[in-house]
Amino acid sequence: MTPSLTDDLAVLWERLDAPARAWLANAVLDVAAADHVSRRPVSLLELRFAEAGRHCGSLEDVVRVLLLHAAQPDVDALTRMYTRSSGAERRAMLQALPFLVPGPDALPLVEDALRTNDTRLVAAAAVGPYAARHLDAHGWRHAVLKCLFTGVPLTEVSGLERRAAGDGELARMLTDFAAERRAAGRPVPADLDRALRLTTQDF
Repeated sequence: MTPSLTDDLAVLWERLDAPARAWLANAVLDVAAADHVSRRPVSLLELRFAEAGRHCGSLEDVVRVLLLHAAQPDVDALTRMYTRSSGAERRAMLQALPFLVPGPDALPLVEDALRTNDTRLVAAAAVGPYAARHLDAHGWRHAVLKCLFTGVPLTEVSGLERRAAGDGELARMLTDFAAERRAAGRPVPADLDRALRLTTQDF
């Protein structure tokens, strides 16, 4: 378990009440021992995933990330689960990708999330370290524009300074986007100027 997930578990243990702690302990054991390669209609991981909101309330995202880390489903199992999951469950899956998939194999999930207008999914897909590490230049630039279009703050974009530095094509796209907004009488997001300044810097 990575240090950040260890820290999350410690914080969870303090914030959850006794029944929620008992449920989480059993759920982690359940999913760690389950067969996620199975083609059963609903896996044990999916059942525990769905139950997290009822048992853990506002902490459901972190709980679901921990469950995925314990289960370590492969990309095929993760993809099957993603297609059947709710928006909140998909958000947790996107947040968990850095702990589950070392390479770019899960990018289709990121790309699917970026096609939606659900700001919670866009944020989880576009601003996370998995997307920053694996999206190609074209996809990453469009993810930045998607954040601007949907109101996701660019201050949360993982790796923004590194990837935007010296990116002339991103600068052109940002400039065109700002011009389109002004021509339509719509406000230009304040984040855009910051991103545009980053494109003129060296990393």
